[in-house]
Amino acid sequence: MITRLWPVLALAACIHVQPTAASESESKSAPTRDYILWYRNYDNPAIRNLVELALRKTSEYGEFQIIRSEEISQGRALRELANPQSRILDIANVATSEERETFLNAIPVPVDGGLLGFRVCLVLPEQLSLFEGVSSLDDLRQRDIRIGQGAHWPDTPILEANGITVITHTRYEILFGMLRNKRFDCYARGVSEVLFDLEHNKADDLVIEPNILLAYAMPSYLFVAPDDHETAQRLQLGLERAILDGSFAVYLKNWFGRAVSSLGLDRRTVITLENPYLSEESRYVGRRTLENLERRVELLSVGD
Repeated sequence: MITRLWPVLALAACIHVQPTAASESESKSAPTRDYILWYRNYDNPAIRNLVELALRKTSEYGEFQIIRSEEISQGRALRELANPQSRILDIANVATSEERETFLNAIPVPVDGGLLGFRVCLVLPEQLSLFEGVSSLDDLRQRDIRIGQGAHWPDTPILEANGITVITHTRYEILFGMLRNKRFDCYARGVSEVLFDLEHNKADDLVIEPNILLAYAMPSYLFVAPDDHETAQRLQLGLERAILDGSFAVYLKNWFGRAVSSLGLDRRTVITLENPYLSEESRYVGRRTLENLERRVELLSVGD
């Protein structure tokens, strides 16, 4: 059933790029292309596998190799991607915003099924009592629960627009130490990324708060340089083919089903926040994601 949801979402969102397949003659002569993927995405096997899936589905564009970029912050990664003189990276997966869709080339298919906008809190075990009984945005404000986020992440202005205190840093890795030092109370992480965080950041001393789910419309897209139309066309065509043949649904289940199931999303109190920073197209995609939260959890949960 999940394969029926995504063609609708993808076609509704796919406005910026109209993919065109390369001709057969071009396919035979196309050289191997290196695609430099932002290191944070490369190190995340789910995102790296999705990029590989899209590229495999478009063999007429030629052979490919995915290369890890140097370690740079999200803000610099997007600046370099927008710079026509730079070749530090070719592809980055980040949460979208109207501004990002203006100066970069977006492939508007939510890479994780829209789960990035569903957030849980990484916390210190001794801080769990701070979250007991929290069931609304007003509760978060009244208890002055501080949330840690990246300085250049679009989550930061979203949370601030909803009256939440946000503590930031430019580096994702540094925020774990800031949480340990009690600079903030909750490191809000996407449902699709939090288990990876725990497994790859030596975070055995941290726990996932079990009762609340922050939810806001924030699709996560692949982005390329504004003038790199061929890569945009290839990625979008590959994702559309994966949606239509069912392999995208298999990807979502394989990579995010365990997280949805183990985090117990169906038992959490959902606190919905407004996101005023989306384009009209992405607002529609995000709204559909929020509206279909219950069904999405059911479809992605492990088991038949």
